[in-house]
Amino acid sequence: MKLTTPVDMSPSPLSIGYDTPMLLLGSCFTDEIGKKLQAAGFDLLCNPFGTLYNPLSIAACLQRAVDNRPMQADELVWHDGLWHSWLHHSRFSHADRNQCLSCCNEAIHQTHAFIERKPLLMVTFGTAWVFERGGSVVANCHKVPQREFDRRRLTVQEIVETWQTLSARLACPTLFTVSPIRHLADGAHGNQLSKATLMLAVDSMVNANPQTYYFDSYELLMDELRDYRFYARDMCHPSEVAVDIVWERFQEAYMSTETRDSVHRQEKTYSQSQHRPIIEK
Repeated sequence: MKLTTPVDMSPSPLSIGYDTPMLLLGSCFTDEIGKKLQAAGFDLLCNPFGTLYNPLSIAACLQRAVDNRPMQADELVWHDGLWHSWLHHSRFSHADRNQCLSCCNEAIHQTHAFIERKPLLMVTFGTAWVFERGGSVVANCHKVPQREFDRRRLTVQEIVETWQTLSARLACPTLFTVSPIRHLADGAHGNQLSKATLMLAVDSMVNANPQTYYFDSYELLMDELRDYRFYARDMCHPSEVAVDIVWERFQEAYMSTETRDSVHRQEKTYSQSQHRPIIEK
């Protein structure tokens, strides 16, 4: 008797090796895979703008980096004792306006330099629900009262149009995935509608561009690992074991046997380097 529903992944023409620079952008699931890739010694830049969730905010940050267009001081907003950027994660927020601006612009310049290397772009969409302020989608509300925003769900068409325009400028291979982490603040039904919107948008882009790919992380958690033992205490985020399994499947899908052997050796070396020696007194 099978106690799981295995997700059958078709062999991918995309091959990832140690000579593949990778730019990772998106939700906190991106951070999890980024940690695995970093521990394995890959050449990557992971979430330089911080954790981002919706497709339009990820695209806006990427567009800014492509143009190498720095933030201006009047684009920052003051709230609750800190300066914030609507494009960046709250880890960029600072009580000093110049410090906040400098950190934001450093991320833009760093990402621009990395894009010049024509990396593999790995993007994880988290939600299709967005908050708009003044007609523009924000990446982070920074605890500004919700009454100052309009909330809506993106359409498949606007996600596809935004990303197809951006992809034409980037000319980089792109690997999309939809985060398996549920956003239950939207309600169970709202979360499903959101994920479905993201999947339809990605599917449209994959079918239209041979340099665009999809990794089944959402399906792995929802089907193959649909048991709460594979979830963290909040019952939404994947557990450490689940992340390990997804990482293994990722390697199987996109890495050669030789690369996977190298990954195993690098991970072992990294793990050993994290152990602190016991110093006898």
